[in-house]
Amino acid sequence: MQNLKIATAQFENASGDKTYNLGVIRSLSAKAAQQGAQVVAFHECSITGYTFARNLSKEQMLAIAEYIPEGESVQALTQIARDNDIAVLAGLFEKDRDDQLFKAYVCVDKNGLVAKYRKLHPFINPHILPGNEYVVFDLLGWKCGILICYDNNVVENVRATALLGADVIFMPHVTMMTPSTRPGAGFADPALWANRENDPTSLRLEFDGLKGRAWLMKWLPARAYDNGVYVVFSNPIGMDDDQLKNGCSMILDPFGDVLAECRVLGNDVVTAVCTPDKLKQAGGHRYRNARRPDLYRDILGQEHTPEQKVVWLNGDSSSSK
Repeated sequence: MQNLKIATAQFENASGDKTYNLGVIRSLSAKAAQQGAQVVAFHECSITGYTFARNLSKEQMLAIAEYIPEGESVQALTQIARDNDIAVLAGLFEKDRDDQLFKAYVCVDKNGLVAKYRKLHPFINPHILPGNEYVVFDLLGWKCGILICYDNNVVENVRATALLGADVIFMPHVTMMTPSTRPGAGFADPALWANRENDPTSLRLEFDGLKGRAWLMKWLPARAYDNGVYVVFSNPIGMDDDQLKNGCSMILDPFGDVLAECRVLGNDVVTAVCTPDKLKQAGGHRYRNARRPDLYRDILGQEHTPEQKVVWLNGDSSSSK
């Protein structure tokens, strides 16, 4: 297994404007390739936009969703991968031939679709169905997995993906800067973004505080450390519909250390080198080998009715709780 150069990107997507978003993905993919990256990852629903979907009917969702792999967006991603000799991961809404809807994330290379994953815990629109399987795939000699946003909050999902052999887990998000019961959480004022050139300090303080990065760093490094995997976190920056997002896309190693992070107050892409030796040097590798499933097999597998609540969507009649 050789070293792998992975890039993660952040950008301000346009709601429902796939042509614009794919144009930015093309530009940032080219920039990643110039940095020597062999793979570049974008955020959840980076092709379609995300938060605006909470107000869409099923008919409107079907209009923006696409078939995979034959849809135009996957074909466009394949062309981007081919033109830049780089694997590309990006997200969109998917529909099938029975008009079922899913939140999808795909990996493509110059030859086409490599992998497709459906979010296990979707909530932005009540017509989106949950996926029902983990996905681990080969990419340039490495085993890779995908978990979308909320999926990573359920620690069993990360552990299961690692136990299925993933060395790298791509974690595309649209997160942070929303209210919750957690102290310090809340929406960020869009005026801070509009005034970012005149007052970047106030915006950075908001982005890096408990509404944003400080919360992320409570748990994201733990996912990498506990499981001994590389984590590729991707998140939008700027306005996503009416919500301000703070980016800070980053790559963490199996020790939970940040290898590279987007720190620009705008569109950006950064690249890090993943080395195979860290996978076995990290504590997470030893801890996984020390597991005692005989103690908790029945505990973890007992019957349970899933209940998923998203605080900032409470009271929104168009949303799934």
